Amino acid sequence: MNHIELGEKLKELLKLEYEPVAIKWSVREPADIEREKGKSRFCEKLVKAMNGEVFYATRDEEECMGGARYTGLRDPSEFPANMRSGAFLVPMGVYRNIQAVQRSWRGNLNIEPGVFSSIIFAPLKLAEYEPDVIFILCNARQAMEVLHANAYDSGSHGLGADSGPICSSMAALPYLTGKVTYGFGDVGSRRCMGLGDDDVMVSIPGGDLQRIVSNLEEMRTKKLFRGDDET
Repeated sequence: MNHIELGEKLKELLKLEYEPVAIKWSVREPADIEREKGKSRFCEKLVKAMNGEVFYATRDEEECMGGARYTGLRDPSEFPANMRSGAFLVPMGVYRNIQAVQRSWRGNLNIEPGVFSSIIFAPLKLAEYEPDVIFILCNARQAMEVLHANAYDSGSHGLGADSGPICSSMAALPYLTGKVTYGFGDVGSRRCMGLGDDDVMVSIPGGDLQRIVSNLEEMRTKKLFRGDDET
């Protein structure tokens, strides 16, 4: 199966409400995909793709410092000092002081700036490219099943994310580590995306999609994963 067929199977197996999103970094602006109109935050771009939009974005379409910084579209040195220090987050209530911001940021991975010119977003079922990362918005049970499927043949554990921005934890982190990542999103992304209280996030490296879907199918034949109506 190709990644589009695998995406449809993933959605069917997990009974996902939202479309999985295919994210791809590109060294050049694609000629056959429409450029995003206007500016939005990285997390809002995910919502656009979940709702069926196919587009690419450059640094000029990224409205959020985190979205530009952690996805590698802009060098952090380009930002004003109060943004580089994280001081702007203190009055917003995200952190108590600058020291806490900077300690937290030390754990956030980012794509090296200057390597990629654009990022492509699409619902996985419409992605005519091999995705680097597949982002899933789901509930806790669905996330649990993805994590079990990841461990099913490998015994490996996903990487959990807490309060870090999802442009790092759900995009840069799985891209750079090749690990399934999961988390609850940060306060900013949850607000901008209009998420429900029970929504959680999982990102799958593109190269693991076939393995995880195959494992989910096999797991469905086992006692604990057959479904609530089977014994």
